[in-house]
Amino acid sequence: MTPALTDTPAVDRVDAVATAPDVFHAMASFQQAAAAHLDTRLAELVRVRVSQVNGCAYCVDLHARAAREAGETERRLYALPTWRESALFTRAERAALALCEALTLLPKAGVPDAVYAEAAAWFDDTALTHLLWTAAATNVWNRMAVATGMGRRTASS
Repeated sequence: MTPALTDTPAVDRVDAVATAPDVFHAMASFQQAAAAHLDTRLAELVRVRVSQVNGCAYCVDLHARAAREAGETERRLYALPTWRESALFTRAERAALALCEALTLLPKAGVPDAVYAEAAAWFDDTALTHLLWTAAATNVWNRMAVATGMGRRTASS
């Protein structure tokens, strides 16, 4: 039997923002710098998709709202989980999403060469590096939000 889902964590979790505000602010600056050379809509699509893969509902909601504010359409946001089958995404966006998913799921063999090469074909070295840093930063945020119940605390305050 699966336990019932609740809006509050089963145990009290640390408030990572209040406990380590310097790290929180450094991470926020890192995330902003990571995406500095990317189109805002692409950066938010990557953040949403990485958050979906990681199961971070708080971050999915946060970045879906930011994507809408940046001009992203509802149709593409709804199609994002099925981006491989959807004609709504450009080849460059597909390459970016594939690379960021590979980095998020990180198989034992690492990011496959074909996935990396496809992304490198669409993005110059600067944009490719920022794409990787954006995915890495989102992974850190997702792990902290899931581990600390960040979304639950914010939603209830």
